[in-house]
Amino acid sequence: MDWNFKEGFPIYKQIVDQMSQFIASGAIKPGGRLASVRELALDAGVNPNTMQRALSELERHGLLHSERTSGRFITDDENVLKKLRSDLSMGYIEEFFINLEKLGLTNEEIVWAVTDYAKQIAVKKGE
Repeated sequence: MDWNFKEGFPIYKQIVDQMSQFIASGAIKPGGRLASVRELALDAGVNPNTMQRALSELERHGLLHSERTSGRFITDDENVLKKLRSDLSMGYIEEFFINLEKLGLTNEEIVWAVTDYAKQIAVKKGE
């Protein structure tokens, strides 16, 4: 996994966010087994306790589950995955609108700009 941490935000929360994105995008396959806490921590360059805290948080969200002797696994519950994608999408849209509103655009102008952009992309893709 390609980890990218920023200054000023708790690392464990950034791990939760990034792993949520990996799960939502399918970069980590539903039902797949995760590496051990130590392996994940080494890969991310963080303390194992930090990784453990993040994984526990992901379990509380229902994105991971533990099997006593087999390790941790990504959920394969499609309802949980659909809700994750929806929640992430809404967060991105909210941030997008907030940033464009700061530039002085109205909701109508933002919707028009998004529609125009989607049309341009469709033309480029030959749709």
